[in-house]
Amino acid sequence: MARGKIYKANLAKVDRAKRYGLEEALSILDTFSNRKFDEAVEIAVKLGVDAKQSDQQVRGAAVLPHGLGKTVRVVAIVRGDAEKDAREAGADHVGNDDLLEKIEKGWTDFDRVVTTPDTLKDMTRVAKVLGPRGLMPNKKTGTVTTEIGKAIKEQKLGKVNYKVEKEGIVHAPIGRKSFGVKKLRENFNALFDNIIKAKPPTSKGVYIRRLAISTTMGPGLKVDIGTLEGMPKAT
Repeated sequence: MARGKIYKANLAKVDRAKRYGLEEALSILDTFSNRKFDEAVEIAVKLGVDAKQSDQQVRGAAVLPHGLGKTVRVVAIVRGDAEKDAREAGADHVGNDDLLEKIEKGWTDFDRVVTTPDTLKDMTRVAKVLGPRGLMPNKKTGTVTTEIGKAIKEQKLGKVNYKVEKEGIVHAPIGRKSFGVKKLRENFNALFDNIIKAKPPTSKGVYIRRLAISTTMGPGLKVDIGTLEGMPKAT
C-alpha cells in the first residue's frame, strides 16, 4: 500500500532510540514525505500526575500564535446582549433554546461551544451529547465567560483545549506540517508553557516525564525534555 511505503520511508529518517532536541525533531518531521492532505502535527506529553485523582487533573487552553491551520466552527449558546457580541465576533451559530434542541437531537456539526456563566445551567440539557465528544463548555478552557466576543475570536484563531487522559498523557495539536519549523516551534512553546503552568499543586516529583511529536499518520519522535526552555525543576 502507498500508505505503508510513505510511513516506512519516514520511519527510516527516525532513530527510535534517540531523544531529539525540539528543533532537530521538527526539522526531521519537516522532511517527511507529504501525503495527499496537510497532516496535523501533534504532541503527546506524559505527565507526573495521577489522573484518577480529582486534585491532579490537568486541563487548560492555549492560544497558538499561528493557529491550527483549519477552520474552527464555533457555536455560541447565549442570551440577551451576548447574542449580538457573539455574532459580531464571528460565531458560526448563535442562539439558545433552538440550538439546544438541535443538539439534543444529535446535531454536532461544529468544533467548539461557548457560553456565558448565566446560560451554563441550560447546558445540562445537552451534556450527554457534548460531554463524550469533549465539547462541553468549561471555565478552565475559557469557553464559559462573560467576555463572549473575545472567547469566540480566540477559538476561531486557534485556541487549543487540552485535558489529561487516564494514563496521565496530554495529546494536543500544534499546527500543520506545512507550517514549517519556525511556526510549529512557536506554537509548541505557547502550548508547552501553558501545560507547565497548569501543574497541580499536589503533583510531586518530575512533572514532565516524556514527550513525543508526530504527524497524523507518521512515526513519533522522542524529544529530550531536558533541552526545553521553561522546564520546571523536580520537587
